[in-house]
Amino acid sequence: MAVFPGAALIAGAALVAATLPPTSSVSSTSFASSASLAAGTSFASSAPSASAAQAVVTAVDVPRVEGPLPGAPPGDPASPELPETYPWLATDADLRAVGYVEQEFHLSGNADAYSATGELLAADVPYRTRVIVRRPVSQAAFNGTVLMEWQNVTAGYDLDALWSTEQLTRAGYAWVGVFSQAAKAIRAPAAPGLLGRLRAGTVLAVGASQSAGRLAVYYDAVLPHIESVFDGYGQIVGPAPTRAGAEPVFQVLSETDVRSPVRPPDTERFRRWEVAGSAHSGWHGYSARVPLLARDLGAPPTYTCARPPFSRVPLHHVLAAAYDHLTRWARRGTAPPTAPPLEFAADGTKARDELGLARGGIRLSQVAAPTALNTGDNSGETFCVLFGTHLPFDQAQLDRLYPTHGHYVAAVVRADARNVKAGYLLPGDARQNLIDTRP
Repeated sequence: MAVFPGAALIAGAALVAATLPPTSSVSSTSFASSASLAAGTSFASSAPSASAAQAVVTAVDVPRVEGPLPGAPPGDPASPELPETYPWLATDADLRAVGYVEQEFHLSGNADAYSATGELLAADVPYRTRVIVRRPVSQAAFNGTVLMEWQNVTAGYDLDALWSTEQLTRAGYAWVGVFSQAAKAIRAPAAPGLLGRLRAGTVLAVGASQSAGRLAVYYDAVLPHIESVFDGYGQIVGPAPTRAGAEPVFQVLSETDVRSPVRPPDTERFRRWEVAGSAHSGWHGYSARVPLLARDLGAPPTYTCARPPFSRVPLHHVLAAAYDHLTRWARRGTAPPTAPPLEFAADGTKARDELGLARGGIRLSQVAAPTALNTGDNSGETFCVLFGTHLPFDQAQLDRLYPTHGHYVAAVVRADARNVKAGYLLPGDARQNLIDTRP
């Protein structure tokens, strides 16, 4: 689309808007059921929830799809001619090289609006929204699963917090980013379609931070009243639903997000993983968005934090494994493995080892074979509390931990082998970790 928000006012929130912690605003948000959420529309999935089966379920209308819209990078976002522009925060990855395409659409229709506690507020409310799709070009490269991300709009625009080029394209996922979710358009065999000629077998709803909070409200309060179009839910670095429904729920938290030893138990329909050393908004997302924000806003924001920010522990590696598990859970009923929780000290703070690293949780090789202190904690201005910490060890510390480079490589391989066997890490990411050990 050609119209972008004012750069001066929103640049400071741009990098982390998709991963802000949920606030009390969730409780006053109204939702809608028809083709989207947040802006006043809904969802539809194949299997109704346990409570919905005993109540009147409102069908979800199929939205009108317009597009794909013309325009792709490079272009001029200020041009009045749409074909000369490009989608907001369009990826700078070479998608063509991996057999993918990025497209933008408009969706419109009517929706029923609900309160955050499930009361019907208004019926048949007109809406119009945009959708970004990144997908394989061919059915042969498509794994059959669509990740529909409820994008966070705290900064006043959509931000793709959960898009990770290497992991999603390697596995063959289709990714759909929406301000208001539009899964019915995926389910409906209508033309034009959001996925072109691709046929989706599984549609998963995913959301990070504030969006995870809104998905939780949707699952708990709205889903019992409407047709269900999602096969499973991924609650990333944010709250999870409390209702026991039919669709499986997978919550993955960074170290930043775990603030209490009190946790909901794992069940047949709920899993929770906690990743030691990782941050709510870490280096992976920050470094990917810097060039996009420089392009679309003029300059990325900078931060002055109490300690060097942005944990390098790759939470996205764990998410890649989690998406595969959630897909199998939704398709075949095979639940993901359980994972050890982060440990807490007697005083209520997170337990840490002699290096300052968190104890317990999923321990990727960046924590189990560390070359730096990576934590989920930080402080300072604005969003520093979300970034975690990254403090490289000096050479003396590295020499004490690893007498030779071979000792370090062996420690990385052992940690990754354990995590691959446990189901917390995919072999492709373990291979990349090994490559990264090269001096």
